Amino acid sequence: MPSGFPSVLLLTILLAIGLVFFLRAASKDRTTVVDVHSPLPPLVVLNGITIWLEERGWRRDGGDADRKVLRFNGSVASSGSLAVLLSVMGGLGSGCLGLVLRQLYPFLGWWPLMLAFFGGPLAGLIYRRRSSRQESVELRLMSASESSDSVLRLRAHRDELIAMENELAKSLQLASDGSLLASPI
Repeated sequence: MPSGFPSVLLLTILLAIGLVFFLRAASKDRTTVVDVHSPLPPLVVLNGITIWLEERGWRRDGGDADRKVLRFNGSVASSGSLAVLLSVMGGLGSGCLGLVLRQLYPFLGWWPLMLAFFGGPLAGLIYRRRSSRQESVELRLMSASESSDSVLRLRAHRDELIAMENELAKSLQLASDGSLLASPI
């Protein structure tokens, strides 16, 4: 066995582990709950958020009048460019693993390189299946209906809540604790 072979094998295994964790993170559910406040009346805020959500393709799914909850559903599609990137990464990583196996077991010939033809499409397929799903947005009115200001509890995907806070902060005077826009690093 050549002297540099163990380090190449270790790096190849780390590449495979990294790809697995990247696939898991890319398709992870990021549903978050955040409380937002507005000095506007609840009806104005709810109508503004409802119109904004319907313009973005969300469909009303009813709610619960007793609990003061509105629900919206929508389907989230996977990113085609990310699927291609993951397929290329999976193909390259599988090809590297095939080369390492070829060096380790020379009697196999060039058959281990066939892993590249399976690893690439498999990575893209796994990503597309896991990331395409139904998402929901739930709006719950927390303040009393007769008060002049609004307090809402929003439950949705983190990216949707960030977009809502960025786009509706001025028009509906929405304010939260700012944790969505803060960097986790």
